[in-house]
Amino acid sequence: MTPAAFAPARPGAVLGCGARGQNAAAVAALIDCLAWGLPIHASLAGIRADGGVPGAWLCCQSSGSGGRVKTIRRSHASWIASFEVNRAAFGLSARDRYAVLGQLGHSLALYAALEALHLGAGLMVLAGDSPRRQRATLAEAGATVLYATPTQLHRLLLAGQGVLPAVAHVFCGGGRLDAACRAGVAALCPNAAIRAFYGASETSFITIADAETPEGSVGRAYPGVDLRLDAEGRIAVASPYLFQGYAEPDLPMPPRRDGHLTTGDIGRLDDRGNLFLRGRESRMVTVADRNLFLEDVEAVLAAASARPCAALALPDARRGHAVVAAVEGAGDDALAASLRRACREALGDHAAPRRIVFLARLPRLGSDKPDLAALARLVAP
Repeated sequence: MTPAAFAPARPGAVLGCGARGQNAAAVAALIDCLAWGLPIHASLAGIRADGGVPGAWLCCQSSGSGGRVKTIRRSHASWIASFEVNRAAFGLSARDRYAVLGQLGHSLALYAALEALHLGAGLMVLAGDSPRRQRATLAEAGATVLYATPTQLHRLLLAGQGVLPAVAHVFCGGGRLDAACRAGVAALCPNAAIRAFYGASETSFITIADAETPEGSVGRAYPGVDLRLDAEGRIAVASPYLFQGYAEPDLPMPPRRDGHLTTGDIGRLDDRGNLFLRGRESRMVTVADRNLFLEDVEAVLAAASARPCAALALPDARRGHAVVAAVEGAGDDALAASLRRACREALGDHAAPRRIVFLARLPRLGSDKPDLAALARLVAP
């Protein structure tokens, strides 16, 4: 039977809070909530108890990629259910040493920290350290489980030489893990199983992909998830891992279809149950009378440039929309031409960006995802 509340942290479970101790206050607040059975409220401002009355729920914040940061309210049991799945399926245990690269205000980092503490494992929270320092700590401390976003993994790969042979499990969430980054992580962590999951703050796990997953797929349904797609490919899920609602009173629950929560994403399933995402319904645009998912453009740009990038669609009187791309790092005309050619060859003429803007650093949300609203302001004519 799944416990209703998170277990208190064992003594000595915390192995590190960053090179400067910058995460110590957040970790201490989290451990206090567990010790006293108090509800947890996590945000980029820190961790605190959500009131003074014991209760088995937590609040954390969404990434804000949909345009507004939302406060997600969920039960402890909704995450504990997946802790137990991960323990049984992947052999996670109290012998492991978890490393978390993001701030505990992010749902991925908070999930990883709570899983580690609930299972009795060791925990390092390395948010705020440089990628080079994070990489050194992973090696020195013998981390065995790593939770990170694709962006965090990409930065780790650029941070130096050497390998991390102690890492046995890499869990990646919060965006697409492209083939080049996956290959780099496999070289960095030669003894690790690399698993990337698709989900959202509201749903937690939906699918999980591993070495056997076909290229381009986000994997099969995570254990306990019932995955349904309608005739247009709109994805809806039912599972024990869903959230209870938003803390903001003006935010309604996402629509449900036959008891399944809709995600706002569009995809397709192959005959083996592997899910292939097209993108967010809200990011599908029409260019020259053809539908285009901006995520497809981003995937081509990332593969061709091996850099963080984002695609936007600006109104265009003649074609409906015009694609504008933003790429991190120094650029030149030759690189811009090669990126346009890659998009044209992979997706068609309509997908080739009309403009490519090179930025020293893409503006990012607190979750490390590109801040599309800020980018739109930067590239607007």
